[in-house]
Formats: sequence, C-alpha cells, structure tokens
Amino acid sequence: MANPTISQLRHLIRTLNYVVSTHAAEELEDDNLSILDLESIILTGKISERQRDAQTRESKIVVSGVTLDGHHAQTVVKVGFTGKLIVITVYVL
Repeated sequence: MANPTISQLRHLIRTLNYVVSTHAAEELEDDNLSILDLESIILTGKISERQRDAQTRESKIVVSGVTLDGHHAQTVVKVGFTGKLIVITVYVL
C-alpha cells in the first residue's frame, strides 16, 4: 500500500487492524486521550500531509481530525510491511 487513502486507513481502524507504538501510547496518556479518541481522529479526519523519513525512506501520513470531545488533533501513521496500520504518534493541537 504505497499511498494509502483515508478510506483505506479508516478500514484498517474499523477492522482493528492497527498497532499503537509505545511512543503513541505515552502521548495518548500525556494528552488524556483514549484509544477511542485515536480512532475518532482517523475516522473523522483527513490526510493533511504525507512525509518521507529522510533516513529510512518510509512513508508516513499525518491525519488531522477531532477527538470524541471535539478537540482538534493529529496522528502520524504508516502502513507496515504486514499491512497493519502503525500509529507512530498522536497529539492535540
């Protein structure tokens, strides 16, 4: 999945085909967000940026959306080799 669409990312969330990195889990806790907030960001959001890691050349996607209580937030994700969505980080704007 070279350039996944927001529909494909939403499908991975809806089918629970994702993993949350340790860093993202810590950020969720620091911002008092739940896993449901993370899912909401992707399910309500749009792709706001595509990035390429300078060292690894991996594609990363920034998704901007809203949490369950309406706060604007972003998450950075990528699709791994196995096809699972990997949540790299998440933060409230």
